This record gives sequence, structure tokens and C-alpha cells, in this order.
Amino acid sequence: MRTRKPDSLLVTTGRKPEENFGIVNPPVYHASTILFPSVAAFEAARHPDYPGLRYGRVGTPTTFALEEAVAALDGGDRAAILSSGLAAITTALMTYLAAGDHLLVTDAVYGPVRRFCVETLARFGVETTFYDPRVGADIAGLIRPNTRAVHVESPGSFTFEVQDVPAIAAAAHAAGAKVVCDNTWATPLFFKPYDHGVDVAVYAATKYISGHSDTMLGVITASAAEYPAIRACVTNLGHAAAPDDIYLALRGLRTMGVRLRRHQETAITLARWLQGRPEVSRVIHPALEGDAGHALWKRDFTGSSGLFGVVLKPCAKPSHDGFLEALELFGMGASWGGYESLILPTSLAATRSAVPWDEPGRLVRIHAGLEDPADLAADLEQGLARLEPE
Repeated sequence: MRTRKPDSLLVTTGRKPEENFGIVNPPVYHASTILFPSVAAFEAARHPDYPGLRYGRVGTPTTFALEEAVAALDGGDRAAILSSGLAAITTALMTYLAAGDHLLVTDAVYGPVRRFCVETLARFGVETTFYDPRVGADIAGLIRPNTRAVHVESPGSFTFEVQDVPAIAAAAHAAGAKVVCDNTWATPLFFKPYDHGVDVAVYAATKYISGHSDTMLGVITASAAEYPAIRACVTNLGHAAAPDDIYLALRGLRTMGVRLRRHQETAITLARWLQGRPEVSRVIHPALEGDAGHALWKRDFTGSSGLFGVVLKPCAKPSHDGFLEALELFGMGASWGGYESLILPTSLAATRSAVPWDEPGRLVRIHAGLEDPADLAADLEQGLARLEPE
């Protein structure tokens, strides 16, 4: 097939109108039982590599359409759809881990993944070491003979450290460990994990892939060498995603290119505006010149998304709370990647171990939505006016 650019792949992959009466969008298949015309057909479907339908939990044409589309965008060989981004991450890690193994995880990791490591994996005899996100090639000094996997999240979704993924991957592979990359922030459009040495990529499709704050979904993509093990773990754990959520993600995927470019533009506009505000100590956005991760971001990424951090100058909590509650266009809630702008107060003192978070000011995370940038700046301005220095 002719090589196509990402915007074309967004529109064309996972679509087979000729198989669906000419209908442009793949239909939603609700299915558990699949009937077979003969014993031979039934027995053939028991084979792990069987390409067709065999049971609803394993997938339907709706599932296969989204898997094909995300894998094509990512540069992976194949994909698996799960019910959440957390399920995608934990399943990808469990594919490679057993009792007595060692796991390396970035200290900037998504909070629920940290809990999974210290609460669940520890119960099954897997030890986790959290490492400095900026360790780069020096991660070789943390790798043990029983290290089976390294988890990267670049940039981290609260403090936005950009990791030297190629250097980490080279060190991991030299020791026989696999690299799992959470690429949700950049999406397959702005960072190509398989071009940078990753073995498996994971996404919270709840975020930009779906794009409308109305689905919970995760995706794992994998190289040809790693996919069979990933698929076996997904199947053995009984993961399945709802067909209606998959359909909504497919629909959202078609516009991800135009949405993401608008998120990027608005976020950079707001980030630069916030840099000039007297209430702000620091803006954390890797696409900004002067950011600690900017050089790596410029080397490895082709764009940035709408999520970034802001460290406010020290202020009393009532004043801080008043700022957040005064905002009209920025909703206060978890998640991100939808069409609406969000702001989230963040406390990291108890959730970092390798690199303590010691900023004196309060950290907030901003997701720039699709509203007018001038309106968003005006909303932030009237909220910031309520801040009072300590």
C-alpha cells in the first residue's frame, strides 16, 4: 500500500465501506456469541492466530477497526483495545513480569500506575524502582540482572519532564529488558515510539484519541515481535472494551489531527502569556524555549499537546482556592484531552521518591481546550487577580 501521511491515515485506516454496504463509518457490533457453520470452522477459531471472529470478548469488526487505525498511526504492527488507559499500562507491564522480577518506572509516572506497582505488583513479588525521569543513558546503572521492563512516560503528565527515550531504550535492550512507553500526551501524531526504540506503546484513548470526554478506553500497540505476548496477556486477563466506546473513539480519531493542532496552538499561547504574569513562578511546557526538556522535545517530537503545568508563587490556600473557583471556562476535574479546558490543583510531595518535588509554590495543571484563546486568557486573568502572596 502507498505510504500515506498521518492526516490521511486518520481518515482512511480502519474503514472498509465495501464490506458494510458502502457505509462510511464501521458499524457498532454488539456481540458475545459467534456461530460457526461446522466443527472444522469452530476448531479453526480456537487457534491463537485465527484472524476472524470467535467470541465477543476477543473482538468484533468494530474493535478491529480501531486497532488497525491506531497501530497504523503509531508505526506498531498490531494493537489491542482495553477498557481504560490504566488497564492498557498495567497489562503491558504484566506481560513481562513474574515473581522475583525487577521493574524500572519513571518517577513522573501517572499516579495510579505508581499505586499498581507498590500495592499490586509488590504482592506478587515484583520489585519496582522509581527513577529520575531525566536519567537518560545513566539508567544502565539501575538495571539489575532481573530487570525485565522499563516504563517511560514522556513527558510526565504532571511535571512534564521529557525523557531521553532512545538512550533509555538502548540501555534496556543491552540488558535484555523491554521498554513500555506511555505516549498519551504526544499521541501517535507528535511522537513515533517505534522510531525511538520502544517495544510497546500504551495510550489512554480516553484522552485525545476519543477527544470528547465521553469514553473510557485504552490501547496497547506492539511490534511484531512483542504482539503475541501482549495479546495473550490481554486475553488471559479477560479484558474487553464496550463497542459503543470503541465507536466513539473511532469517530473522535478522525478529527484528532485538527483538534490536536488547535490544542497545541492555544496551550503555547496561554503558556507564554502566563510566563509574563506576576503571580506565576514557572511555566512547565517542553515546547517553550528555556524549558529543561526543550532540547529533547525539539529533537524527538513533532508537536505538543494542550497539557502543561504552572507553578504559582507562594500564596495562602484560601487565596489559591479562590483563584480556582473563580474560573468560568476552566473546569476543575481529572482527565484531559477533551474539547474543554480544565485546571487541576496538584500536590506531589507524597508521590515522588527518586526526585523529591520541592517547589515552594503551588502547582496547577492546565489543559487548553478548544475555546477562544483570548477568552481563556481573560478567564485566567480574572482568577489570578484573586491570588494574594503569602
